[in-house]
Amino acid sequence: MKSRVIGRWAAWRSIAAAVAIAGGSASISALAQPGAQQQSGAIPSFREVDSIEARVQGCVTCHGQSGQGTDNGYFPRIAGKPAGYLYNQLVAFRDGTRHYAPMNYLVAYLPDAYLKEIAQHFAGQRPPFAPSEAIKADPQTLSRGAALVAAGDSSKGIPACVACHGGALTGMEPGIPGLVGLRPTYVVAQLTRWRVGERHAAEPDCMKRVATRLSDADMNAVAAWLSQQGAPKDPAPEAANLVRMPLACGSQQVRP
Repeated sequence: MKSRVIGRWAAWRSIAAAVAIAGGSASISALAQPGAQQQSGAIPSFREVDSIEARVQGCVTCHGQSGQGTDNGYFPRIAGKPAGYLYNQLVAFRDGTRHYAPMNYLVAYLPDAYLKEIAQHFAGQRPPFAPSEAIKADPQTLSRGAALVAAGDSSKGIPACVACHGGALTGMEPGIPGLVGLRPTYVVAQLTRWRVGERHAAEPDCMKRVATRLSDADMNAVAAWLSQQGAPKDPAPEAANLVRMPLACGSQQVRP
């Protein structure tokens, strides 16, 4: 498995190098045109790239063929998330404001146009949701999780998850991700990274404010409750909320 992943990373970096050689302005589609490889000086194997599905093989190794995620809690479902959110994350990995070494390595030399195509591709995917990884939790924990998701906790200044992530928790355009289909270990890990300052979003960083107000028990309760939920009837993100959000949120600002 390790050698296969490394091989995919190497192939992906070869494509990235081709983009860099082309001056950093060409899109994936442009570089895939006949003769584009010779003009850019790309390596010969790049001539075989002729579809977006082929060009995102560096992504599907970890996130699944259609971005549906895997059993490994480190690799979340990315299919169907708002394109703006996915693009913002790719930019953050590329620019080093979000840290995960394999992702930083893969996208280090990719230009904005390239990242936008990747984001748009996975935003349009609608694969079935993987079976949920329901974790054992006592009724009190699940009740606390349900309350935080639906209503928040005004005594701690915590808004409801649904206020930003949508009533069905499928996300909100243009830059807020869905929570359904995420493994509980991933949910807790990301909330923890926000709380300790290892993960950031554009200022004002609303998730940083939320995470710092959540206790460990709160994080585990939300993750446990989410793990009990089935797939939504409509996985599409909600339209941008015209009602003022509970916290000012830089995540809703997508880079041009």
